Parts: sequence; structure tokens; C-alpha cells
Amino acid sequence: MSERETKPEINVRASCADDAEALYEIWTDPRVCWGTLQVPYQSPDAVRKKIASPTPGFYSLVAELDGRVVGCAGIHAHTRPRKRHVGDCGISVHGDCWGQGVGSALMAALLDLADNWLNLTRVELEVYVDNAPAIHLYEKFGFEIEGTKRLYAFRQGEFVDSHVMARLKE
Repeated sequence: MSERETKPEINVRASCADDAEALYEIWTDPRVCWGTLQVPYQSPDAVRKKIASPTPGFYSLVAELDGRVVGCAGIHAHTRPRKRHVGDCGISVHGDCWGQGVGSALMAALLDLADNWLNLTRVELEVYVDNAPAIHLYEKFGFEIEGTKRLYAFRQGEFVDSHVMARLKE
């Protein structure tokens, strides 16, 4: 990218029911599915239901690049009294848009929500140990590996391990 070219603007906003088709496209992208606990061949109806009925304490965001929804992120703020300071988060970015700052924009928005609106002091996530780009993104935002879950998930015919990562707001 030359100095004269500018990066496309990434807009992060709350997700809505109209995003179902775009989220379906993201979550069924084999490159995205590989790094998540999603299974291939989800139905559009299942995605619509997931969006229409979020669990209590769940906040969902999407990222638009040139007006197209290309990424999503969510944070679940625990509702149990002794864990109200904790949130679990996750991010998915369409494979065609990797490396364009979408994940960073989503993570920045999630952490702003966690820090400045939800009063979360611990944000945690799990990531497959072989997902180096995601691990790099999370470390960039202050997440640290706290442990590894062996044989965590079954993916493409074999078991894979997962890191537990967290960012603590001091």
C-alpha cells in the first residue's frame, strides 16, 4: 500500500437481525470455521436464531469494511455474583479480510466495552494453539497465555489443543 492510499474505514457497531446473512457467510467460511468451535454446514436459520436469542449478558458487535459486514465479536459478561468482573470473548473475521485491521478494530471495541461500560477486570478467551495470527492479535491487546487445554476440540479428524488467555485490567 503506497503512502497515498489510505486504509479502508472499519466501522464497528452493535449487531442486529439484518446481519444474519453476513454472519452466516463469515461462520461458514472454512477458513473461519477452522479456528472456532463452529461446525461446517450451519443453516441460515440456526444463525438467525442465535442472533435473535442471545444469552443474558451477551454483547454482540460487527465490523463493516466499505459498508459490508466482514467480522463479528462478542463478549459474555458473567451474571453470577462472584464472576461479574469476568467476560468471555471471541472474534471471527471473514477470511477474505484477514490482515486488514478488522480483528484489531473489533478487539479494541470489545475492550472499550469491557473496561468503560461493563466494569470487567478480567477478559478471557480460548484459542487453538496453532492459530498464530489470532494469538498475536490477542497478545497485542495484553492477553497472556495462562494454560493449555490438551485435546480440547476435535477438528478435521484430529484433536487439537487450546490456550486459555486472559487480559487483566489492573
